[in-house]
Amino acid sequence: MEAKLLLLLKENDPENNEHVIKIKEYFVFRNHLCMSFDLYSINLYEFIKMYDYSGFQESLIRRFAIQILSALKYMKSLGIIHCDLKPENILLKSKDKSGIVIADFGSGTLDNEIVYTYIQSRFYRAPDIMLGLFPYHQGIDMWSCGCMMIELFTGFPLFPGTNERE
Repeated sequence: MEAKLLLLLKENDPENNEHVIKIKEYFVFRNHLCMSFDLYSINLYEFIKMYDYSGFQESLIRRFAIQILSALKYMKSLGIIHCDLKPENILLKSKDKSGIVIADFGSGTLDNEIVYTYIQSRFYRAPDIMLGLFPYHQGIDMWSCGCMMIELFTGFPLFPGTNERE
């Protein structure tokens, strides 16, 4: 499913403007799917950590938000739900610039082919998923995006928890 989504994202964005990672090549080696991508910098979690979890200025958060929302709009136009949007899956294009790409579509799905029920990391999990409301839709990625924006501002997750129950 991940390769299918990545190929769909790539073929519909030949200019590479949509802030999602682009697969370069893929192949199967000893029954393992191998994929290659451009090399990017650190993820947003590492970026937050690098600044001692102190949060960022609104102007930087706004630049990140515009790109993430633009990517989510693009993914929605293709019927794609990421299903695991979190700071660890947002990569900086370069360590000293604010350009980002959304990565790791391993939990992703098409909105008309929902196959997974256990999705989203617990800090960013939408109420729909916690309540078992299916089928879910792109709104769960918007919930995760909102949680991330608060985390970028404060430096800490909005809904931290040490385990699933919490």
